[in-house]
Amino acid sequence: MSGPAQPQEMYGGGWGYMKIAVFTKNLLNPAYGAARLGADRIAAQFGAVAVHYVPRVPDDADEQNTLIRRAIDEGADAIALSAVHPTRVNAAVAEINAAGLPLAGFISRTTEGRWDTFVGSDDVELGSALAQYLFAYMAGKGDVVVIEASADSSTSVDRARGFRAAAEKFPGIRIVGRCYGAYQYEPARAAMAKLLETTPHIDAVLAANDVMALGAIDALRTANRTAIVVGVNAIPEAVAAVKSGALLATANFNAMNLAALAVEALVRRLRGETVPPQIMLPTTIVDATNANDWHLPFEQRPCVEWAAATATQR
Repeated sequence: MSGPAQPQEMYGGGWGYMKIAVFTKNLLNPAYGAARLGADRIAAQFGAVAVHYVPRVPDDADEQNTLIRRAIDEGADAIALSAVHPTRVNAAVAEINAAGLPLAGFISRTTEGRWDTFVGSDDVELGSALAQYLFAYMAGKGDVVVIEASADSSTSVDRARGFRAAAEKFPGIRIVGRCYGAYQYEPARAAMAKLLETTPHIDAVLAANDVMALGAIDALRTANRTAIVVGVNAIPEAVAAVKSGALLATANFNAMNLAALAVEALVRRLRGETVPPQIMLPTTIVDATNANDWHLPFEQRPCVEWAAATATQR
C-alpha cells in the first residue's frame, strides 16, 4: 500500500481524521476479524480511523440497517460495507447515497445502490477451482457432500454454483448430500452430524468456508467416520489443519485484503482520486505444497499493494 500521509494533507486541507465506517457481518467468523484488522491497518497507514459496526446478532439485516443509519448520524466520512443480505439492506444503502457519502463494498454486494467501488473475488470461479482440485485428487470418483452457508448468502450461493459446475466435468463424482452451516462452526458441525446419520457413505466434503470445514471435521471425528475435507478462506486454523493433514486444502479468499483495499479506495476517493469501479482479487489453493507460506497469524500477513491489485482494473 502507499505510504502514510498526515490527516491535513488527505482531507481537503482540514485537520480532522477521516472517519471510515466499516461494516462486517458478525463477530464469530475469523475471516471478518481479519477484515477488521486489514481495515484498521490501512486506515492507520493513511492517518485515518476505521470505526467498526458489527451486528450483535450474526448476519442480522435489520441490525445492520440500524447501524448504517447510526454511522451516518455519527458523521462518518465514508462507508465500507460487507452487506449481510443482497436485498434487505438496499434501503440503508439508498440512505448512504442520499447523504452523499463515498461507498465501497467488499466481499458481498447489494442489488441496488451506487457504489464507488466493489472489492471482491469471483466466487463461482473460486468454487469451481477448489472443487476441481478436490475431484482430481479423488481421481474423479466418489460421493461428495456440500456444506453451504445459507440460501441468502451470495458468496455461498456462488461458490456452490462453482462446485456444481466442476462436478459436471467429472462423471464419476456424485453430490450425495447438502446442508447449511451459516458460515459458523457449531451450526456446520450440527448439520454435518445430522447428515451423517442418513448418509452411509461419504468420500469428501466441500465446505464454502473454513469454519464450516472445521466443524465438519469435528462431526466426522465424533461419528468415527473419515472423509477428505476442503474449505475456503485460508484462516490460520485451516492452514494448521492442512499442515496436520486434517484438511486437504483451503482456497485463499482474503477478507483482510478485501477490506484493506475497500478502505484505501475510500481514502483515495475522499482525496479526489478516481478509483476503479471494481477490484477483483485472484484466489490461491493452499495445500501441503505451499501451506508453510500461509502458516502465519493474520497480524503477520502482508496486505496487498494498491498498485498491484488495481494494475489491470482501472
